[in-house]
Amino acid sequence: MTTEESDWLPKSSAQRNTFGGRVHLQTTGRVKQSGLDANSPVRSSVHCTASYSYKRLTMRPNSHAAKLKSSHSTEREFGGTLGAVCIPVFLPLTVLFLISVSRSPEASVLQWPPALPSSDQLWDPLAPVVLLGWMGLHILLYFLPVGKVSDGLTLRDGSRLKYPINGFHALCISSGLVMLFLGLGAPLGRLFELLPPLAVCAIGASFLFSIYLYIRSFWAPSHALALGGNTGNPLYDFFIGRELNPRIGSFDLKYFCELRPGLIGWVVINLGMLMKEVELRGSPSLAMILVNCFQLLYVADALWNEEAVLTTMDIVHDGFGFMLVFGDLAWVPFTYGLQAAFLVVHPQSLSALGAAVIIVLNGIGYYIFRKSNSQKNQFRRDPTHPSVSKLETIATATGKRLLVSGWWGLVRHPNYLGDLLMALAWSLPCGFSHLLPYFYVVYFTILLIHREARDERQCRDKYGVAWDTYCRRVPYRIFPYIY
Repeated sequence: MTTEESDWLPKSSAQRNTFGGRVHLQTTGRVKQSGLDANSPVRSSVHCTASYSYKRLTMRPNSHAAKLKSSHSTEREFGGTLGAVCIPVFLPLTVLFLISVSRSPEASVLQWPPALPSSDQLWDPLAPVVLLGWMGLHILLYFLPVGKVSDGLTLRDGSRLKYPINGFHALCISSGLVMLFLGLGAPLGRLFELLPPLAVCAIGASFLFSIYLYIRSFWAPSHALALGGNTGNPLYDFFIGRELNPRIGSFDLKYFCELRPGLIGWVVINLGMLMKEVELRGSPSLAMILVNCFQLLYVADALWNEEAVLTTMDIVHDGFGFMLVFGDLAWVPFTYGLQAAFLVVHPQSLSALGAAVIIVLNGIGYYIFRKSNSQKNQFRRDPTHPSVSKLETIATATGKRLLVSGWWGLVRHPNYLGDLLMALAWSLPCGFSHLLPYFYVVYFTILLIHREARDERQCRDKYGVAWDTYCRRVPYRIFPYIY
């Protein structure tokens, strides 16, 4: 779910989904954060994320300035060492559990003991070949000489890294290749059977890749380490990530994983589920078509706005460790599209009126999501632009201004509201007989409420009295007149 953060888990809370902010930085808006001042860098729902989202990097008060320049931090999130041990165990199991349940006749997340897949369902020699081929394709597309090259934010040593902005091109080329293979008779519906083995391979690759990243970080200079991932605790640092921007030559490992193989893989898996339904029933259902179209729009939007990822917490602050690796390569592609996998085994009949209502809901969510983020970004780029110059603002002691009109005068996080409406629209085609298709909505609601509470604390610390004034002017956080 854009995703426009790539956060996939709560960042404090991912993602990605989309994990996010840390102690000295403030994020904004999915894909999601508060994002109200005019002078912060710009960004794009998964969803962190899809998670993909807009975030911004902002220094906190002067009392923290010295610490920001340090290369070491003792601050720990996600339950510290305990969380760093438990999360890498339970989240991979959660992915396999959700896939298994989506394919079972009952599709019950409450059944105990759960229906566990057999070993032969978890392994297929074709799965690692598909995964490695997919990764290899996108590595080649990363170096495609199309699109522009953008500078990232200034690093602690004063340098700025360069990033190719060609993710949307990669999506188009990948889509063309998939269509070509379908035209040649490739059995894309086989992805349904390969889903558990592919998830196992992605999880295994995430662990191996994270080990490599942790080991190589000890050869990185101190200024190249992430503040929050250099605590000296090996378990925690492995989880959070020690090195900020690990690169092999000009190939940026974190930026590559952020929006490309996992996010584009998500929509290819969805298409595989659609083709499996065609094999079983002769044609795709309206419900399956809606799920595929909605989520393709979300991913295409994330990649069209790829440059915005350069100012997200994932890129500018978080180290590249298991947390982001697993979110990018396993969590997003194999949990965000559960609705499509569910519909293969549990077909739903959808009336024209029902479909129209769902389309309108997704359209409203996307409109709110895109317009609010665009307004925020335009205000940051050029507060004198005619589209934002007449918006009311509140001055702060930091010299920046808080928007209190337009979308950001309606609620404090209008982009969160749009994201949640879209998430609901993705699940409604699956009917109301099972809870599983609504996993993403529930998970994402919890993530955003948790992130919103964290943002409130950070903004109050940063803006003080001005933030209290803003909260009085804009009392509702996400849902107008409700919350």
